[in-house]
Amino acid sequence: MPEGDTVWNTARVLERALVGARLTGSDFRVPALATTDLSGWAVRESASRGKHLLLRLEAPADVGEPRWTLHSHLRMDGTWRAYAPGERWTARPAHLIRVVLRAPTATAVGYHLHEVALVPTVDEPHLVGHLGPDLLGTDWDPAEAVARLAAGPDTPIGVALLDQRNLAGIGNLYKCEVLFLRGIHPRTPVREVPDLVALVTLAQKLLAANRGRWTQSTTGSLIRGRTSYVYGRRAQQCRRCGTPVRKEDLGERVTYWCPTCQPGDRT
Repeated sequence: MPEGDTVWNTARVLERALVGARLTGSDFRVPALATTDLSGWAVRESASRGKHLLLRLEAPADVGEPRWTLHSHLRMDGTWRAYAPGERWTARPAHLIRVVLRAPTATAVGYHLHEVALVPTVDEPHLVGHLGPDLLGTDWDPAEAVARLAAGPDTPIGVALLDQRNLAGIGNLYKCEVLFLRGIHPRTPVREVPDLVALVTLAQKLLAANRGRWTQSTTGSLIRGRTSYVYGRRAQQCRRCGTPVRKEDLGERVTYWCPTCQPGDRT
């Protein structure tokens, strides 16, 4: 699943392609919006909230409600791409296209999008109001994130960090990496994590450091194969101690950790 920084970057792609423009056409290939035509609608803002994308629109005068939001979620495999007029759409096979938005100078194409909905902007809280503080948002509040995590004291921290109701934006990569950097076994109950403030603060710093680029690195290196400490490195030597990195299922996701740097028999 794309991490919060990837979703933030995607919002910038849509911002550069569409914001300030008036749409010349649209094509929705999802049943609920199949007959929707956004021709003449103005694109005012492209925002992200955790892992949700919010494209805010202004409807023409003959539409009753003036402000609308086109919501989409990338989940594991979704993406938005922007193309110049006349450019071939080559990012993914055509049968994966879910949304096409045409503007005078660019066309935005959404592939394999999920939860696509068009709602009045005032109703955005129904879509994203359940989320915790956004690690890349103006609402980021480490104290609130800690309070939400602490409300589930028996939850393994590796599960709690992925719960977007606690803090919005962490995916599997950052979960594994921040726990390694803090020396915390992923099965440690939240109540036993020694410094939750330091944990969430580090997570925010990691996402913010990678914002604006597509290569995600927690090690400081952008060289392929050197960008992570434990994530995706099963059976490879830990970069700190040389112990083989382990991998196992935790909750609904796999997790990677170093049994020496992140001690604790939690099996």
